[in-house]
Amino acid sequence: MKENKKLMKGNEAIAEAAIRGGCRCYFGYPITPQSEIPEYMSARMPEVGGTFLQAESEIAAINMVYGAGGAGARAMTSSSSPGISLKQEGISYIACAEIPCLIVNMVRSGPGLGGIQPSQCDYFQACKGGGHGDYKLLVYGPSSVQEAVDIAYEAFEKAIEYRTPVMILGDGMLGQIMEPVALPEMKDPATFARLPWATDGTKTGKERRIINSLYITPDPLEAINHKLFKKYELMAERETRCEEYRCDDAEILLTAYGTVARIAKSAVDMLREKGVKVGLIRPITLFPFPSKVYEKHAERNEVKKFISVELSMGQMVEDVRLSVNGKKPVGFYGRCGGNVMTSEDIVEAVLQGEVK
Repeated sequence: MKENKKLMKGNEAIAEAAIRGGCRCYFGYPITPQSEIPEYMSARMPEVGGTFLQAESEIAAINMVYGAGGAGARAMTSSSSPGISLKQEGISYIACAEIPCLIVNMVRSGPGLGGIQPSQCDYFQACKGGGHGDYKLLVYGPSSVQEAVDIAYEAFEKAIEYRTPVMILGDGMLGQIMEPVALPEMKDPATFARLPWATDGTKTGKERRIINSLYITPDPLEAINHKLFKKYELMAERETRCEEYRCDDAEILLTAYGTVARIAKSAVDMLREKGVKVGLIRPITLFPFPSKVYEKHAERNEVKKFISVELSMGQMVEDVRLSVNGKKPVGFYGRCGGNVMTSEDIVEAVLQGEVK
């Protein structure tokens, strides 16, 4: 059951939703544009009997998540692009050790230290295994504060079900905008099931529970890799989410995720008013990527082309091209450096044929 709607900033709403979803351990470090998350957590965690710790670095923070999550706690961290880069080694360890946790990345423009303006330039990092080794995360790209709240609230359930890190990939706009949200009810940690693998002091028979990501001999490590990828295949079957907007008769299909999808959706409506048959495919899960939706529309005779709209130099467009598999042209329209396109920019690009 949800409360009446409340006006909240994106970062703070995500933090509150995670708490209501059972998060009781937060480890992080401030960096714009996500600093409101640790700030909010520092006030709220003591109120719910949780633990907030501002670590000495991003590297320390992610390893604290490893420890707390490994002991069975619902643990979370958040950061922005350069900070997430520092966490990548720990994220890879966590993925191999199959520790559930929640990671929030409010992406800022780059590369390097870049700027504090919104961007989507961390798509590759989030969806292709940003650290070393073969692994994936369950990655969501919410387009509204309410959707981010709903995802954060259920994130720990998904993380525990698949024993995997879950990432919310937002941007400076999602973190900073204020929107009315309906907050879900508070889950009671006392009702959570004991995790049979957690290193919480419980013994399984005479054996101690051990969580590890170090395998010296090849065969056991190969088995771990196969186990992980079977899990990712299962996630693709069960967890893939996507929105299709005005796609049924569309001849041109825009595709975008996150807050950019809202801009693109307005562009679709504007182009429709001009008589141009345009639709929008909005991936909600970025991994698993909704390839089958693109495959379906690529088979339609009336579809002339796809256009990926992104705040980057072109990253998700590669997954779109793989999904379409050469059956239709795939163009790209993007802005970067912290610049954000308008709906009018997209309309003009489509009408003028500027999208290659």
